[in-house]
Amino acid sequence: MEGRKLQLAGGSTYLVSLPKRWVQTAGLKAGDTVFLDTASDGSVSIRPHSGERADTRRKIFQERDDESRDHLLRKLIGAYVSGFGLIEVRFPPDRGPFVRRVARDFCRLVIGPEVIEENRNALVIQDLSDASDLSSEKCLRRMHLTVRAMLEDAMTALRTSDEALARDVHVRGQDVNRLYWMVAKQFHLLQTRPFDSSANGAANLVHGHRLIAKMLERIGNHAERIAGTFPTLAEERSLDPKLVKELDEARASAVALLDKAFSALATRDIAAANETIDARSEHQKLVDALSHRVATKRGEELLALATVVDSLGRTGGYAAEIAEQAIDLAILTDNDKS
Repeated sequence: MEGRKLQLAGGSTYLVSLPKRWVQTAGLKAGDTVFLDTASDGSVSIRPHSGERADTRRKIFQERDDESRDHLLRKLIGAYVSGFGLIEVRFPPDRGPFVRRVARDFCRLVIGPEVIEENRNALVIQDLSDASDLSSEKCLRRMHLTVRAMLEDAMTALRTSDEALARDVHVRGQDVNRLYWMVAKQFHLLQTRPFDSSANGAANLVHGHRLIAKMLERIGNHAERIAGTFPTLAEERSLDPKLVKELDEARASAVALLDKAFSALATRDIAAANETIDARSEHQKLVDALSHRVATKRGEELLALATVVDSLGRTGGYAAEIAEQAIDLAILTDNDKS
């Protein structure tokens, strides 16, 4: 490696160290301009010339006459998550309105894509998101805060018979999905980078983030599941006050586990992560006691309350799994704060 003093794009002068052979091959000399690209993991790649970034991957779909909306939508989301920056859909002219409608639904469901070209037989969607602006770490923080609030609000909606709040929990579930797909996309993009040790380490880190994002997404699903019991439980104007109190205790326990697990993840604190995993057994005792109490109910009320209790139990389980991933990432980054 040989240090070369280069003029970086943006006007500031820095002393950087670059491989001598790379500098010579690129034909660079002192004072030349180089261009920096920031990846989702915070790493930086350097290009000797402006031009375009590395070729954007393109995926082409041929629309079939009998394809349903959900089938096409799943393919678009799959291409997005797989890291294709350009997605082209070709179709017979009579399928144009259908394809355009699904494409616009897709652009609303995920972060970044926009329709940039269209004609009678095709349209092109480009992912305009910048991973440096919304890294996997930022996605996880937003997911944590969102699913936490969803859990709180789902239970509040049941306790206060607030239908608008219950509906809002379902709306925020889509925000959680968008963030999960963003993290999954960043992981797949790292797999397409030329192999080097830093890229491999970043891929391992983001792989851990992807697993955690999936658990947070599932917690969001359980918050929606709880909110979905509103129509049934809202009819029961006289829920047992003691049952309501025990449900609230289980909710508080689940949220506390989630917060402690995420704090352990953020600080790479193995001791705190282990405390979270151990504390799950106490949470499960609350859930088991609730299950016995709920078993005395009948009909639709029994099914609705059993759903709530089950989701609170599973939320505690996912929180413990996040804590397990926190331990793995602390070891991976050699940054144990215990």
